[in-house]
Amino acid sequence: MSGSTNTTKLRRTLTAAVLMTIAGTAQASETETAMTDHPYVGMWVTEDGHVRQELLPNGRYDETRGTRQSAYTGRYEIDGNQIQYWDDTGFTADGTFVDGVLHHGGMIMYREETAR
Repeated sequence: MSGSTNTTKLRRTLTAAVLMTIAGTAQASETETAMTDHPYVGMWVTEDGHVRQELLPNGRYDETRGTRQSAYTGRYEIDGNQIQYWDDTGFTADGTFVDGVLHHGGMIMYREETAR
């Protein structure tokens, strides 16, 4: 009976894990679909081009500093004109979009197609 009980528990655990994965994938897909058309998704760059930050439609960001690709990566959320970052290394940051310009961490960043 013990082997049967363990098998049943394992099946329940695996079933729960599969369902959670499916739910998480569906939720991530919905988030990505919702963000695809968001006006702030895309590449943001400092005037000198040293910092390039891509806001991806899946709620992730990837920031390049000089020649150091993916210097910072993590997730972000946008609420109105405010952006909040949660870096994969554990720190948080924020920023504000003002008249199509991103003010973040003491930097001023422009959409790539309008970089100065």
